[in-house]
Amino acid sequence: MSVIKSEEVDEHPLPGQAASSSITDAELVRGIRNGHGACFEIVMRRYNQRLFRTARAIVRDDDEAEDVLQQAYVNAYLHLGQFEERARFSTWLTRIVIHEALRRARRAGRMQQLDDASGEDTMMERVRSPERDPEEQVYRAELARLVERAVTNLPDTFRGVFMLREVEGLSTEETAECLGLNEATVKTRLHRARALLRRELTAEVGPSASMAFQFKGHRCDRLVRAVAARLAGLGVTIERPGA
Repeated sequence: MSVIKSEEVDEHPLPGQAASSSITDAELVRGIRNGHGACFEIVMRRYNQRLFRTARAIVRDDDEAEDVLQQAYVNAYLHLGQFEERARFSTWLTRIVIHEALRRARRAGRMQQLDDASGEDTMMERVRSPERDPEEQVYRAELARLVERAVTNLPDTFRGVFMLREVEGLSTEETAECLGLNEATVKTRLHRARALLRRELTAEVGPSASMAFQFKGHRCDRLVRAVAARLAGLGVTIERPGA
């Protein structure tokens, strides 16, 4: 049995240890390959939200997206030797998530027949956020729920691009790498996704999109524990000091 001891956790440092935000992905990959389990936990906490949003864009269900993410992390750990560092590590992880999410969506028969030629030419308008007041938090939380529903209803072709570019904030280049598209196609699909959303929502969708599909706090902790349990079933143990 392979025993991997956790030493530090991104955004959730263990007692007496520094946060790990300054550790590069390349250093984390080397650490995992050298048997340092803490590095894999850092990876999970660093990319949980991005990868959850990526999976959610495809399967359109929170619980299933979380299951996709768990399996994708297990797959990434088991096949880390196949990562050749010719692409960003984050892109490699995202592709694994996309592959797993698409596999499940196809198996469930949920992939739609898409008309890639539809969509308006008008760019989504942006307006000033409301003035800060005691009601703003409630207002913006409700708006985030509206955004989530609208994004969920986008055609598959547009939803993935919108989620990575607008919600997660990836560049056009990295979105193209993740989805296996060229940059011109990413720009076109994002433009059309914005136009479709504009029909259903007000222009506040842009400023509020980053609030949607949150995956932090207890949800992040729960997923890390679930992945650790799955790996334990495969003979890999991630131990926190004193556990």
